[in-house]
Amino acid sequence: MPPSEREIARVKQSFEDLRPYLEPTSLQFYEALFERAPELRELFREDLKGQGMRFMNTLSVILDNMENPDGTAVDYAELGHLHTTLGIKQGHFAPMEEALIESLADKLGDSFTPSLEEAWRNAYKAFSKKLIEAGDIPA
Repeated sequence: MPPSEREIARVKQSFEDLRPYLEPTSLQFYEALFERAPELRELFREDLKGQGMRFMNTLSVILDNMENPDGTAVDYAELGHLHTTLGIKQGHFAPMEEALIESLADKLGDSFTPSLEEAWRNAYKAFSKKLIEAGDIPA
């Protein structure tokens, strides 16, 4: 189910709350991801700090695009193809989701309520589905 307008607004606001902590959150995301799926480590550059900030910047653009899904801010096909060339498969999106949720929960603390977690999961599922389909990411 796509996220509601209210969920999108809550996710975007929580991301804004997270802005002062994007770098440590991005590093924590990759640590949590590689703990869940160690085979993914070889697909990423050594510079996780730079990679993490690119991830957070892309996430910001995707979240902005969710309010205007017909806009052209995000080229899901291009982004999906890039992930395919890196070796990302559909099955990798589940550990990515769990790593993201863990990182958000840690950095946002008590404000990361169960309803906010659900909103983030809905948003993640919506944009990962677009990425998988548009980028023809293999199973």
